[in-house]
Amino acid sequence: MKTFKSIFEQYDWNSIQSKIYQTTSKDVEYSLAKNKLNLDDFLALISPAAQPYLEQMAQKCHEITKKRFGKTIQMYAPLYLSNECQNICTYCGFSLNNKIKRKTLYDSEIKQEVEALKKTGFDHVLLVTGEANYTVNINYFLNAIHLIREQFSIISVEVQPLSTEEYQRLHDAGVYSVLVYQETYHQEVYKKYHTKGKKSNFDFRLETPDRIGTAGIHKIGLGVLLGLEDWRTDSFFNALHLDYLQKKYWQTKYSVSFPRLRPAEGIIEPNFIMDDKDLTQLICAYRLWNEDLEISISTRENEKFRNNIIPIGVTSMSAGSKTNPGGYVVDPQSLEQFEISDERSAREIAEIITKKGYEPVWKDWDKVYSQMS
Repeated sequence: MKTFKSIFEQYDWNSIQSKIYQTTSKDVEYSLAKNKLNLDDFLALISPAAQPYLEQMAQKCHEITKKRFGKTIQMYAPLYLSNECQNICTYCGFSLNNKIKRKTLYDSEIKQEVEALKKTGFDHVLLVTGEANYTVNINYFLNAIHLIREQFSIISVEVQPLSTEEYQRLHDAGVYSVLVYQETYHQEVYKKYHTKGKKSNFDFRLETPDRIGTAGIHKIGLGVLLGLEDWRTDSFFNALHLDYLQKKYWQTKYSVSFPRLRPAEGIIEPNFIMDDKDLTQLICAYRLWNEDLEISISTRENEKFRNNIIPIGVTSMSAGSKTNPGGYVVDPQSLEQFEISDERSAREIAEIITKKGYEPVWKDWDKVYSQMS
């Protein structure tokens, strides 16, 4: 099978962008009438021409999600282990050129943070670090996983791109899913946002999900940073990437996240504004295109939006999040990667989910099942 790089090179950013903005209402109606959608339909549903059909899309999206996932929302929390980073990225508070206090959690501090999360009920944790290969590397990750794996049923990671062999070691250690964001698929301007460090290598990052899939990780999460470039065009390429991965690594689960640029130390302002209506349209387009895709909403989003999006297509939500290392108890004043918008506690979010007629799920998978299979 072809590599994603070879498929990616068959597409041109400007041509796709033009196709999206030339989509007609007739194209949208044709896609909405179909039972099984393809990438051309996804393109139509993220176009400006689809905006008048948002209510119809949302209703259909609600029914599909309810049928496929039931009325449940999985709860998870990020655990930031380090803000050290060797990259210079124009949109991130952890960027190397920001003169901030750097912090990497020691073993005892990791345990304190875990204890705080467990008290709130979480059984799914997302480990997050900056990209500092000399400090927070595979050995650091494996040690952290060893410290916490008996405390959580699901461990996910969002760290720097690794080798296939390193992902295999994470898999063997108990990691369930890996999240990696291309940030933008606009290769011509990618270097403008990533000026120094390993992350500036567009191709190496683009090939990362292949290495994750080859390593046999149970779930791969993708996304783009909404606000860097035109969200519609970037999202088409993200869907293109997902489509390729699902066909090649068909035994793997997939999720998509929607990080919008948030205020942070020393970052740029968004180049493209994406409002709540746009994000709702994008979530609906993903759900209508791909019934099996898990859809995650973080505390980057505001309270009103998160409340209203629950019945539409979301399958997981973070809550009570801290985006700084030690943010829960060890060092609450350390620098955040970005400002969160929804500051409600995990229990408050769980109550909102329940009031919407859904069930907040703290644990929906156990390693004992994989041992039995």
